Amino acid sequence: MKQGVIIKVSGPLVVADNMSDSKMFDVVKVSDEGLIGEIIELHGDKAFIQVYEETGGIGPGDPVYPTSMPLSVELGPGLITSIYDGIQRPLSVIRDQVGDYITRGVVAEPLDRSKVWDFTATAKEGDEVETGDILGEIKETVAVVHRVIVPHHVKGKVKKLKSGQYKIDDTVCEIEAKDGIKKITMVQKWPVRVPRPYKRKLRPENLLITGQRVVDAFFPLAKGGTACVPGPFGSGKTVIQHQLAKWADAEIIVYIGCGERGNEMTDVLLEFPHLKDPKSGATLINRTVLIANTSNMPVAAREASVYTGITIAEYFRDMGYSVAVMADSTSRWAEAMREISGRLEEMPGEEGYPAYLGTRIAEFYERSGRVSVLCSGNREGTLSTIGAVSPPGGDLSDPVVQATLRVVKVFWSLEDKLAFQRHFPAISWLNSYSLYHENLEESLRNEVAPDIVETRQEAMKILQEEAELAEIVKLVGVDSLSPADRITLETARSLREDFLHQNAFHEVDSYCSSKKMNTMLKLILKLHHLSIDALNGGVPFEELAKIKVKEDIARSKYIPEDQSVQLEKIAKSAESEIEVLKRMYAQKDVVLGF
Repeated sequence: MKQGVIIKVSGPLVVADNMSDSKMFDVVKVSDEGLIGEIIELHGDKAFIQVYEETGGIGPGDPVYPTSMPLSVELGPGLITSIYDGIQRPLSVIRDQVGDYITRGVVAEPLDRSKVWDFTATAKEGDEVETGDILGEIKETVAVVHRVIVPHHVKGKVKKLKSGQYKIDDTVCEIEAKDGIKKITMVQKWPVRVPRPYKRKLRPENLLITGQRVVDAFFPLAKGGTACVPGPFGSGKTVIQHQLAKWADAEIIVYIGCGERGNEMTDVLLEFPHLKDPKSGATLINRTVLIANTSNMPVAAREASVYTGITIAEYFRDMGYSVAVMADSTSRWAEAMREISGRLEEMPGEEGYPAYLGTRIAEFYERSGRVSVLCSGNREGTLSTIGAVSPPGGDLSDPVVQATLRVVKVFWSLEDKLAFQRHFPAISWLNSYSLYHENLEESLRNEVAPDIVETRQEAMKILQEEAELAEIVKLVGVDSLSPADRITLETARSLREDFLHQNAFHEVDSYCSSKKMNTMLKLILKLHHLSIDALNGGVPFEELAKIKVKEDIARSKYIPEDQSVQLEKIAKSAESEIEVLKRMYAQKDVVLGF
C-alpha cells in the first residue's frame, strides 16, 4: 500500500497526501514515531487524520503509514480489572515500560499474551455451532466467568475442542465450516464504531437496583435502559456516577472517564479494590473495566474513548451478562467533536457544535438495550448506559443536554441549590423523571414490595404539596397554614432529610437495599397517617411536632441491613407514642365535658 506524506498539521488534525488507497476510519501510523491516527475525512487523494497523541514536532513531509484496518478493540480474557486509555492501551503496562507519563508512539498489547488461562470446554466435539454460541469458560476473576463465544460469521461443526491451559492466542477450538477449517482463539477484534449485532431488541422490564433511594424509589432505571445526569459544576455528577458504578445491580461495570479530572479516576482505582460488592461478596474491581481519558490526555482520543468503552460492554452483553456503562462526561466528548469539527472547517451548528452532534449522541445511546443475542439458543443480555452531562453554568438548554434528553428515558436533574444546602445526591425530585414506570411496575412489585407503586405515588404527592405550600409560607408565613398542612410540611421535610438525603461516604448509608428503602419510606408515611389521625382526634399540632420517634426515624438510614428488626421497633414506637397522646387529649376532652 502507498505511503502517505503530511502536507498540513493543525493540532490533532493532520492532512496527508497520496492516500487514495485508504478508507474512512482506517487507522494509520503518523511519522516515524508511529503516532496512532484515524482517517475521519477523505478528499480525492487527501486524507484528514485525527491523531490520538500529541503532534508537536510533526510537520509537512513526514510519512504516514496506512494499516488498512479500522480502529478496533481486542476482546478476550484480561479485560476485567484493567484500566485503558481512550484507544485501549493498558496504562499499567505503559507505566511499567516508560514510567508515569505516556510517551508518544508507545505500543502496548491490550491483553496479556503471556498469561495462561484455565479453559473449560462447555461445547462438545461434533456439535453444530454458530455465531455467539459458547465454546467454553474461563474463571477470569472471582466474580466473572469469561465465556468464549464463536466469532461473527463463523458457523459449522466442532472438529476439535479440549479443556486445558492456554494463552489467548492459542487455538482452543477448530470449527469445520463450508469454506474450510476455522481456528478459534480466545481473543477477537471488533471495530469500535460498528455496533455488535444481535437478533432483536426486547422491552426493558427488569429494575436496575442502584442502592440509591432517590433513584430506586422515584426515578428507577431499567436494565437495558438509558439515563442522563446533567448538572452544574459541584453538584455531584461524578460522585453519583461513582455510586452507581459501585452499587448498581449489574454483573459488569464499564466506567469511562471522558475528559474529567485525573484525581476522580484515581478515586475509583483506590476505592474499588477495597469495597465489597453486596451481591457477590467480592471486591468491586473484580467486575469492572476502566477507560481513562482524563483532561490532560490528548483531546482526539477522548472522542474514541466512549466507543471503546461501549464496544467492550457489548462484548460482555453478548455473553449474556447485565452490563452498565458510566460515561463521565459526554459533554467533554462533545467538546472533542467540536474541536475536531472546527479544524476540519465544517459548517458549525448550535454553539459551534457540529451539525451531526445529535446523531452521534443518539447512535451512542442506541447501543444500549435488552437484547436477544446472536446464538443458537435464547440467551439474553442487557446494556444500560448512564451519561453525565456538564452544561456550562448548569444551563439545561445546552445543545448536548437537549440532544441527550431526546434519546434517553431517565432524567436525573442535579441542582446546585440542593448541593449548596449540602443535600446529596442533589437530584431534584420535582424536575427529574423516569419513563420506565409502566415497564417496571411488575418488576417493582415483585422485587421491592407489592404496594411500592402506591407508596411512591403518595410520597411524591406529599413532596409536590410541600412545593405549593412553600409559596404560601413565603407570602404569609407558616402560622397561616392549617394544622394538617403543617403536618404535610413536617412529613415532606422528613422525606427530604431522612429518606432522599444519602451519605455516599458513610459505611452503612452508602448503599440501601430495596427492602430497607421500602421499609424507611413506609415508616415515614406511617407516622404521617398516625399524625393526621391524631390531629383529627384532638391532639394539637405542637405536640405532634415534637414527638421523640422523629429522631429515631432520622437515624434509621444508619441502621445496618442485618438489623432491620430495629426499623420495626421504630414503627411500634411511633404507634405507641401517638396512642399515648390520643388517650391524653381524649381524657382532657372528657374532663372538660366535650
